Amino acid sequence: MLTKTHPLVIWGMYVPVMAYSIYLSGSRFDYSAIRIILTFFSGMFFWTFFEYLMHRFAFHWVAESERAKKFVYVMHGNHHHFPRDKERLFMPPVPSLILASAIFGLMYLIMGTFAFMFFPGFLLGYLLYGTMHFAIHAWNPPFKWMKPLWRNHHLHHYKDDHKGFGVSTTIWDRVFGTMFDLGKEQENKEKVRELMFK
Repeated sequence: MLTKTHPLVIWGMYVPVMAYSIYLSGSRFDYSAIRIILTFFSGMFFWTFFEYLMHRFAFHWVAESERAKKFVYVMHGNHHHFPRDKERLFMPPVPSLILASAIFGLMYLIMGTFAFMFFPGFLLGYLLYGTMHFAIHAWNPPFKWMKPLWRNHHLHHYKDDHKGFGVSTTIWDRVFGTMFDLGKEQENKEKVRELMFK
């Protein structure tokens, strides 16, 4: 149960944090609206890079020790084992808060009060990533231009988990050469159905 949480719990935890951080940026630190907006969206974009790196190098880390293998499984392997479990898409509250606090602390050390604008964008990127991940396992793509994103993730699950690491975007898969060649990959509808929530 410690590996599960409902997506709305995580949204409920972080939306107030994001709102208060942005409020502090303008009221206490006196940053302009345009500076806040630009820094916030920079944080969102940085999330996509962080998401790619974490998925590729941490969540799919080839561990050797039993302890490390268990850690990798708890972090992400259980999602591959139980792709239909909609409560395994976000990190549960306690480890999520610990990790978020550590990331904010690191950002604050590097960028000072800019972190109060950057970190909320980073958090929104995380929330949108989790929501997009939910959508990919729940529904068909709502727009034709979103189909490559859906297919890239589906193929990651059933064809090759060493490719297709982007969930909220395929930008970094394209940059780093881990994008599936969707023109050559045949879609396996039965395998896709096995990935969808019941």
